[in-house]
Amino acid sequence: MTNPRHRFNSSSKAKAPAPFSLRLTFEERAKLEAVANGVPLGAYIKAVLFGEDLDKVRRRNTRPVEDHKALARVLAALGQSRLSSNLNQLARAVNIGTLPIHPEIEAELRDACLEVSEIRAELLRALGKSGGRP
Repeated sequence: MTNPRHRFNSSSKAKAPAPFSLRLTFEERAKLEAVANGVPLGAYIKAVLFGEDLDKVRRRNTRPVEDHKALARVLAALGQSRLSSNLNQLARAVNIGTLPIHPEIEAELRDACLEVSEIRAELLRALGKSGGRP
């Protein structure tokens, strides 16, 4: 049978301390997040409390996308178009020297360039960036 000296489900290791929880009001948390400036709240609180340097903490970009609807439009357009496939075929034909240049091909190339330019502009708007050069 079992030896009474054996204690099952017990560990000789000390248990880790329980995590510490802090309740904040909505306003307190919003103020704390604003002051933390993208630093995870736990890391920010520890750094302030213990006087640590925040430069070691990886900062997150809190607004990588300015306009989610514009980004969705661009992704939908890319998904519906065969633009990447067509551009790849054109590039391959140019590289091997088999691309005949006639008015129809030239018009298709201009259309593809216009689509790429529009997608670029939408992506830049969605990311909150200025257009720069087309």
